[in-house]
Amino acid sequence: MKHYLAASAVLALISGAASAGGIDRSGQTLGALFEEGNYVELSFGSISPDVSGTALGVNSGNMASRYAQFGGAYKRDINDQLSFALIFDQPFGANVDYPTGTGYVFSGSTAELTTNALTGILRYKMANGFSVHGGVRIQTLQAEASVPVIASYTGTGERDESAGYLVGVAYEKPEIALRVALTYFSKIKHDFETAETSLAGDLNSITTTETPQSVNLDFQTGIAEDTLLFGGVRWVEWSEFEISPLLYTGTLVGAPLVSFENDTFTYTVGVGRKLTDTLSGSVAVSYEKTLGGYVSNLGPTDGRLGVTLGLRYTKDNMVVSGGVNYTRVGSASTIVNQTPLLTSSFTDNSSIGAGIKFGYHF
Repeated sequence: MKHYLAASAVLALISGAASAGGIDRSGQTLGALFEEGNYVELSFGSISPDVSGTALGVNSGNMASRYAQFGGAYKRDINDQLSFALIFDQPFGANVDYPTGTGYVFSGSTAELTTNALTGILRYKMANGFSVHGGVRIQTLQAEASVPVIASYTGTGERDESAGYLVGVAYEKPEIALRVALTYFSKIKHDFETAETSLAGDLNSITTTETPQSVNLDFQTGIAEDTLLFGGVRWVEWSEFEISPLLYTGTLVGAPLVSFENDTFTYTVGVGRKLTDTLSGSVAVSYEKTLGGYVSNLGPTDGRLGVTLGLRYTKDNMVVSGGVNYTRVGSASTIVNQTPLLTSSFTDNSSIGAGIKFGYHF
């Protein structure tokens, strides 16, 4: 049973990342750490969101660009109790591109935020089924934005590298395929050089931001022969995240370029089943509650409900996992003008994703 339990292995790559709370993307999954023996994997996902809204009767057009997600991991046993893993992911990101020529207030606005993280983790297994794990995350962040309606504003943040940490505990009972893992990820502070230009002048400064702390609770257990129940809960402290370049926030607008009012909880539950000796399948549902209030014009989504279908093929030491996802994006409102107060409405939006992962035990 242990050889086909991860039928949902590409879930994190494609499970509605385009519409997840804040700018969450990878879910910071640690699945490779729990693979049996020595193991290496590479993964790729492609997400195509369709997000549009209206303000003053004018439609924005699709403002969310298609993007790709990459991941990789290397896990090795040191001895019967101690193992380590190196995991590469792209935990947070944004790709915004409001079409030009629509007449929408933010027509022509663009934004891109990119992060890459390399995590080194040690895991120590005890005799009673419990284990502890911890490690260091090295993360890079860079961002740029253009908002023509705000005094022809542009801002570019240079790539910055910084570090954080993670700690966790897990319990396993292999005879029933049970595993429960709890992991805390620290916030990571970035200070990046920022060049801003606008009709009001130019400014070079340092922008400070912190990618948020988060907690993952993941579980799986056998519920019948050849059948697995799996899922998890992820909390991210988005209410403490903002990007506030000095010229944009201090002079032009008086508010952050990007910020979020609420923390998010993401819930996932699914079932995996062995179909043949080499093939297993899964179906999973993910959910984030629509919280209300106003969200950023550079991330106009609020909540989501998605379903992911996955297949996993195992042959000798090789594992190939693939999946597709469809997500309905929660309706959201943004503020497009403070005085007088004008708002937009983003409704009936969705995203489609597909992903594949190649793994090898050695």
